[in-house]
Amino acid sequence: MSEQKIVKPYGKENSSKKDEVAEMFDNISKRYDFLNHFLSLGIDKIWRRKAVNELKEVAPKRILDLATGTGDFAIASLRLQPLEIVGMDISEGMLDVGRQKMKKRKFDSIISMKYGDSENLPFEDNYFDALTVGFGVRNYENLNKGLFEMLRVVRPGGKIVILEFSKPKRFPVKQYYAFHSKYIIPFFGKRISKDEKAYAYLPESVAAFPEGEDFVNILKDLGYQSVKSRLVSGGIATIYSGIK
Repeated sequence: MSEQKIVKPYGKENSSKKDEVAEMFDNISKRYDFLNHFLSLGIDKIWRRKAVNELKEVAPKRILDLATGTGDFAIASLRLQPLEIVGMDISEGMLDVGRQKMKKRKFDSIISMKYGDSENLPFEDNYFDALTVGFGVRNYENLNKGLFEMLRVVRPGGKIVILEFSKPKRFPVKQYYAFHSKYIIPFFGKRISKDEKAYAYLPESVAAFPEGEDFVNILKDLGYQSVKSRLVSGGIATIYSGIK
């Protein structure tokens, strides 16, 4: 079973990837929502909507959104009319912004924002009907452990949907993405977030991630059933899904 290559935001010798990812998101949390939508030209909202549609078949009442950040995926999941959504992240900075967002939009009665580690989830087996992760699994320190934990907390017959960046293979999207990720994202990310490393880490972590068939095989090896992958926006991102 292949393991994820470890790429850290700051490359410090004596710190874990997990600690550096949390530090990075704490640093950029105040400007994250703006930058996210700005750098993706708003297309990320369409991707989340398509990913949420993958869950309709299981009509989930209890959803876990991992690497929730400020809660955009959790908010997108409200269209499924669940009774409860838990958004979980290792960055308190991102969660603070998310809690303010939920309170302002009056979503806090359904969506709770909690601190937690995706590789050591504080939930019993089979607790959730569905689980989502948006642009988060490539940040796991131990990819297989995190993916197995996700499977553990979902009930039999429940569904897991993972939205993650990928590397486009076809002209002209391949050329556009290469230019955008090498120049546009680091340039604006550095100046707006004030964190030089954060938006250089994004394309580096995408490049290191085992995407496509490689990632599908990892999910199958861990016990995910009916695993599917679907490219969106010419392969800039991929929606993966699996059943427990």
